[in-house]
Amino acid sequence: MTPAKPANQPPSELRAALATLKPYFRRAGIFSLLSGLLVLAPSGYMLEVYGRVVNSRSHTTLWMLTLLILGVYIVMELLEWARSEMMRAASVELDERLRGRIFHAIFDANLRRIPGGTQQPLNDFKQVREFLYSPVLLGVMESPVSIVMLVLLFLINPALGWAAIAFACVITLVAWLNERSTKPPLMQANRAAIAAQQYADGSLRNAEVIESMGMLRDVHARWMDKQREFLNLQATASEAAGGFQALSKFLQTTLSSGLLGLGCWLLLHGELHGGDVMMIMASVFGGRVVAPLVQAVTQWQSVVNVRDAWGRLDQLLAAVPARPENMALPAPRGALQVEPVVAGAPGGGAQILRGVGFALNPGEVLAVVGPSASGKTTLARLLVGIWPSMAGKVRLDGADVFAWDKAELGPHVGYLPQGVELFDGSVAENIARFGEVDMARVEEAARAVGLHDFILGLPQGYETAVGAGGARLSGGQRQRVGLARALYGNPVFVVLDEPNSSLDEEGDAALARAIQFMKSRGTTFVIMTHRTSVLAVADKMLVLRDGQTQAFGPRDEVLAALQQAAQQAQQPPAAPARQLATAA
Repeated sequence: MTPAKPANQPPSELRAALATLKPYFRRAGIFSLLSGLLVLAPSGYMLEVYGRVVNSRSHTTLWMLTLLILGVYIVMELLEWARSEMMRAASVELDERLRGRIFHAIFDANLRRIPGGTQQPLNDFKQVREFLYSPVLLGVMESPVSIVMLVLLFLINPALGWAAIAFACVITLVAWLNERSTKPPLMQANRAAIAAQQYADGSLRNAEVIESMGMLRDVHARWMDKQREFLNLQATASEAAGGFQALSKFLQTTLSSGLLGLGCWLLLHGELHGGDVMMIMASVFGGRVVAPLVQAVTQWQSVVNVRDAWGRLDQLLAAVPARPENMALPAPRGALQVEPVVAGAPGGGAQILRGVGFALNPGEVLAVVGPSASGKTTLARLLVGIWPSMAGKVRLDGADVFAWDKAELGPHVGYLPQGVELFDGSVAENIARFGEVDMARVEEAARAVGLHDFILGLPQGYETAVGAGGARLSGGQRQRVGLARALYGNPVFVVLDEPNSSLDEEGDAALARAIQFMKSRGTTFVIMTHRTSVLAVADKMLVLRDGQTQAFGPRDEVLAALQQAAQQAQQPPAAPARQLATAA
């Protein structure tokens, strides 16, 4: 389950977490050894009944032996239960140690746009965790019993021991052939299954588009192609694995009968230590010698699946290191300084922003304008520390925003992205950012964006559930709830990316009033917008074009410069410039 690593490298996080479970493995191993040795009890009972009871015809002896074997069975079942519960407890311990780390790794991978930022690592971790108490691993734990049985075979007669070793080698060869023939199609099947699931998830997220434009048939056909590829690969692997499983079971059965026959031949030649009883015991011992190998071969698909899941998790945790614990910083006041930044989408390579820099004092409002694809959204993500920069820094009160612990910084920052996402919960919980709900602050934020009366009109007021993704609200209502969430708690720094794209005139006016009110309290705003209604409350303007600063300064000066540039070009000012000038 754990791939080997070079000796000079420290163990991975998964291996280190697994190493802490050694006490569980040791106790489960002891239970396995005791339970495996007690498996011989039924054979002993049979021999005693045939040898002692039948000859003595003693009912008392039969009852005593029967009660004894029943007690042994109870002990065996208790040991099996204790072993299973021990490994289940180990899986819970592993979950306690890694679930938070894996969740944060998925979250960070999603932010950085690198593989692993999906639900798949959670499924992989579930598979690894459940493998700890799976039949194949519990069977492997009985390997020490196999060694004991092998030693007993050698004590009875070396020929029996060597015969068992020969069969074990053949079964090991079967396991190797099974691995060689099933690993490629199983790995491809796993990848195809993940691709099919992700495609289905993406289709469900865009159900309205698919339905409205009649795309369902073609989308379904493409999903069926992916699903069919997965099923064909799985069938190929299952066919090969099924043949090897049958062969391994055949070898196990043959070994038991073969050792019985070999024991009889040795008895006839006077070379079997212990007499005729040892023929039967040799057959039992031989079956136990190869039992773990047969278990591994028959459950090989689960072994391959958990190995792939382990590899994907290991790769994710290596690619996304745990966040370092930073020194606590004082609460920010809202002084923003953007050193000339160069930035692009994480992992994308292409530069979206090139040398954009400016500074704002606490309480200033900056409007960022520019055509589509000019870099406004990228700048918004840099300002709140979602994306890293390739060069330059974004500093709030002198501290690097990207490196700042977001749990510490978050309450002082508000952010409204272009695509407003609400979470399954009540209106109040969404506004309060799913922390402790302070209804006074929740209502204050709702009133600031003109949402209070609307919320009171809902069936359960502030306790009304918004549904997954805010599905029970309109686009404008979702945007207002998102805006109230950004303003909750009176943050000192707020970034709004197209905050009025879904708002009507009333919403526009409420937004302008909210900005003006928060500005009077000292909140610094950066607003990315295509619309001119926000400009009336802006102190400064930044004009972006092709990822570079075209103009920056006081609002009126920038508007005048745009107007003058349009006049010098001896053509009417472009529509955005005319709108900006009118708004001023």
